[in-house]
Amino acid sequence: MGYEIIIRPEAEKDLSDAFAWYEDKRGGLGFDFLLHVDAGLRFVARNPEIYAPAYKGTRKHFIKRFPYKIIYRVEKQKIIILGVIHGKRHPNIMKKRTEGISA
Repeated sequence: MGYEIIIRPEAEKDLSDAFAWYEDKRGGLGFDFLLHVDAGLRFVARNPEIYAPAYKGTRKHFIKRFPYKIIYRVEKQKIIILGVIHGKRHPNIMKKRTEGISA
């Protein structure tokens, strides 16, 4: 049985911002970034529990070639994408996004 992937609005904004930044640096690089994110999402969908749970049950998958990570939670048959953030971003950004979520 497959998992449904739900991308939260904050994560969509993360993707949009990163895409725009990479496209500004070099035409086509933003699309390459999105292809790597898509590959990461497909990997997570096939292996949702491969990574150990951390703060409030969040898990992270590091995107190949780009210094970003997909932050997600597994809830029943759903994978909730909470963020796609740069590896150097302060961890408090994800703490704010997980407020109100029980572990």
